[in-house]
Amino acid sequence: QVQLVESGGGLVQAGGSLRLSCVASGSIASINAMGWYRQAPGKQRELVAAITSGGSTNHADSVKGRFTISRDNAKNTVYLQMNSLKPEDTAVYYCNAELRMGRGNPYNFWGQGTQVTVSS
Repeated sequence: QVQLVESGGGLVQAGGSLRLSCVASGSIASINAMGWYRQAPGKQRELVAAITSGGSTNHADSVKGRFTISRDNAKNTVYLQMNSLKPEDTAVYYCNAELRMGRGNPYNFWGQGTQVTVSS
């Protein structure tokens, strides 16, 4: 059994900051990539940022220069530092991890989501 639990969402004014955290727990042998996605009402889920086990990162153009993804491999935790937030960043943010529970193939797991609301 594997769980991804997000925290850190909330309501913030435009220009403000939030830091999201996601902890992976359970029968985990290894974690490959971890990432953050978001889904706004009426829109498709989109990739916000991703990070490999080695620390290579990828950020969506819409958040480059404002958001930063990082991870602590020892804690099975991924973070998303969000600065200069805009109303269009309002969405449910989901954590994703590609991980192995043993010697088999890796699988994708999702967190339950955390709401981020940016007021103008």
